[in-house]
Amino acid sequence: MSTLEIKDLHVSVTTEDGAKEILRGVTLTINSGETHAIMGPNGSGKSTLAYSIAGHPKYTITSGTVTLDGEDVLAMSVDERARAGIFLAMQYPVEVPGVSMSNFLRTAKTAVDGEAPKLRTWVKDMKQAMENLRMDPSFAERNVNEGFSGGEKKRHEILQMELLRPKFAVLDETDSGLDVDALRVVSEGVNRAKEATGSGVLLIT
Repeated sequence: MSTLEIKDLHVSVTTEDGAKEILRGVTLTINSGETHAIMGPNGSGKSTLAYSIAGHPKYTITSGTVTLDGEDVLAMSVDERARAGIFLAMQYPVEVPGVSMSNFLRTAKTAVDGEAPKLRTWVKDMKQAMENLRMDPSFAERNVNEGFSGGEKKRHEILQMELLRPKFAVLDETDSGLDVDALRVVSEGVNRAKEATGSGVLLIT
């Protein structure tokens, strides 16, 4: 079992008026297989927590700790956090022109696992995961998130979660902008990935 532990976390962001403290002493422990939901109004610091865990340079951690199985997450670079098993599904996924979704996913899987997945197995797993999320197979050859609808971007985030199999997934407003059908598909994807890997989930909504 793995544990992601946040203790007395204080986080500031730099604005035109100087540094502004957003998080003031957040403490939270998430174990494998657990789902924790954080709810609150806009501007309350939910996304700040998510991006601070992932290592976004915009946010400055002034005090407190974040550990994964006793290892200091805050001392890790962003890619080291990903390899350690931390996954972030972004509220506003970015477009990556010139990089196909299939190449992006296989490259990410190789970076996280330290070795390239066997091509035959990988193609089968990716095809099945896309089918589960009701994604058209043609999306595999499209550029990452380019021209995707909001719902398609969110499905792609969950596709990454299913294939990368993180220890902990931080889902930043994955439900925003989805209609009822898309919300059901995405939530089923989250539950499927969680059950398959025993991941802990921090759900921000």
